[in-house]
Amino acid sequence: MGSFSQDIKYKFSRLNALEKIIVVNVLVFVLGLLLKPYMDWFKLPSDFGDFILKPWSLITYAFLHFDIWHILFNMLWLYFLGRMFLNLFSPKMALNVYFLGAIFGGLLFMLGYTLLPSFFGNYSKLVGASAAVRALLIFLCAYMPNQELRFFTFNLKLWYIGAAIVVLDIIGVVSGINNPAGNAGGNLAHLGGALLGYIYAKQLLKGQDVGKGFENVMDTLSSWFKPSKKGPLKTVHKNKSKVGGYTKADFNEFNNQKKIDVILDKISKSGYDSLTSEEKEFLFRAGK
Repeated sequence: MGSFSQDIKYKFSRLNALEKIIVVNVLVFVLGLLLKPYMDWFKLPSDFGDFILKPWSLITYAFLHFDIWHILFNMLWLYFLGRMFLNLFSPKMALNVYFLGAIFGGLLFMLGYTLLPSFFGNYSKLVGASAAVRALLIFLCAYMPNQELRFFTFNLKLWYIGAAIVVLDIIGVVSGINNPAGNAGGNLAHLGGALLGYIYAKQLLKGQDVGKGFENVMDTLSSWFKPSKKGPLKTVHKNKSKVGGYTKADFNEFNNQKKIDVILDKISKSGYDSLTSEEKEFLFRAGK
């Protein structure tokens, strides 16, 4: 049993940041089927008064899915977008865009119901990772709009895909107004996530990372839960001539897949920021 749990932990540690989010979503989905009556505490209410009583719901709603197709499509999008995103940017930036997209989508959802109750209805609750996934998608579309993706026998530019998704969400908002069977609030949240992704990408192209403040807050919060390691001080000398812990000569003997595995293993142990510029450059070339 011990070796099995260790194996699970090892495999989980090998996943990238967005793949770990997929695993958490799936686990919460299964848990939600068993404990559905208690999941209301984690849904995002459309009323600001109710939201104040459970502020955590601005994040937790994005991990709740109660329909198999809902979670399936969201996680498939997240998987493929994650691979594209992490070939270009750090895991921390991916998490910034993802969680800020969820937050922005949730805020727009509540704002719509508060300012326009006659259009959206009096009360609703939001669940699903769609706003966060939209943020990643539109970020990529805005950052490299002319990048082409292969669809069967033809190529499509990324901005075509992003524009089509946004138009569908706008149609979803309009058609869902005062329609009990519609999902106007959900589509409004999608647009909130898309807007965040667009703004983030455009500001990044200007050299400004708008998610840095959020990242610092998350780093501070996570540090509260890390056990303090106090011990004798020792000087650590970093060998800049090494790549992934190996000498350059040994590293160059590996095939490309082995080189990638070595660097990914270092990321899983020490984080992306621990990579040297040479390691980051190799990983970027390999991703292309």
